[in-house]
Amino acid sequence: MTISEIQIPHGLFLAPLAGVSDRTFRRLARRYGAEYTTSEMVSAKALCYEQRSHRPVTEVRVRTAPLAAVMREEYPMAVQLFGAEPDFMAEAARMLESGDYRGACGEIPPAAIDVNMGCPMAKIVSNGEGSALMKNPARAEQIVRAMVDAVRLPVTVKIRAGWDRNSVNAVEMAKRLEQAGAAMICVHGRTREQMYAPHADWSVIRDVKQAVDIPVVGNGDIFCADDALRMIEETGCDGVMVARGAQGNPWIFAELTACLEGRPYVPPTTEERFSVAIEHAEMLVREKGERAGLAESRKHMAWYLHGVRGAAAARDEVMQTETLDEVRAVFAKIKERQDGGLDA
Repeated sequence: MTISEIQIPHGLFLAPLAGVSDRTFRRLARRYGAEYTTSEMVSAKALCYEQRSHRPVTEVRVRTAPLAAVMREEYPMAVQLFGAEPDFMAEAARMLESGDYRGACGEIPPAAIDVNMGCPMAKIVSNGEGSALMKNPARAEQIVRAMVDAVRLPVTVKIRAGWDRNSVNAVEMAKRLEQAGAAMICVHGRTREQMYAPHADWSVIRDVKQAVDIPVVGNGDIFCADDALRMIEETGCDGVMVARGAQGNPWIFAELTACLEGRPYVPPTTEERFSVAIEHAEMLVREKGERAGLAESRKHMAWYLHGVRGAAAARDEVMQTETLDEVRAVFAKIKERQDGGLDA
């Protein structure tokens, strides 16, 4: 599939995941076959306000801009903005395209700018942002139109099925966004009310695909290659976006690639999984410092332990670690206890 002129051979996307899909996570996903990644959510308003301080750059603590950094090795990668005001969204989009803003530390502009209309978290929707925009299609259309008018980069959008069971309006929303100039739509097959359960309704993805001419990417409940194949067959979507299925399992993209190419897939051994888990922690420490890096790594370490015999106790041990050496020691001890690997 293509987004504007961006080629995505197998249509394999890593989802934007707040507090998860940082550069380290994206690098590992790409190593194993993710073809297109997206940043964590970036607040358009916060990005704009960081630029308006009259104090010297050295005196301003810039927190938002680094989240939008794109390195050459990450291309194609989108930066995802969230917000509910067209002017701020357009202004932030212009900054991302130019790379000329306080705190900018990326090497290249993003391949596209994605608009978050799917986040269900209360602190986001309480401001009319994220999936709250599913209740306001006219405002959503204004936001995308303002951004498309402001930049040459493709503008893409991630939406949900709707706000609740009584307002499943993804098709209406997708049509409006296409008319506003969106280059691609990603559809999560749940309403905001459903959050992340029960099972995603893939029929909504199918209906959106049939209603618009731009590429449609499906999202929701992709945990293995069979899930991806079924989604493609049932919906006709142009690509699949993996979210929770990639947590502790960057190899899912290797599995998906092998399946789509008709090749056998050999999953990683316990030793390989643990080796990458430790590497992940080490990369986070290099990127963020030992204190912040270790704090960030603990949830990832717990995900890597999914399916391991005695996983609950192992996770408790990992959560108590305070140094990289302790992380390494815990995984070495867990490996010794495995006696043959992972539980089914």
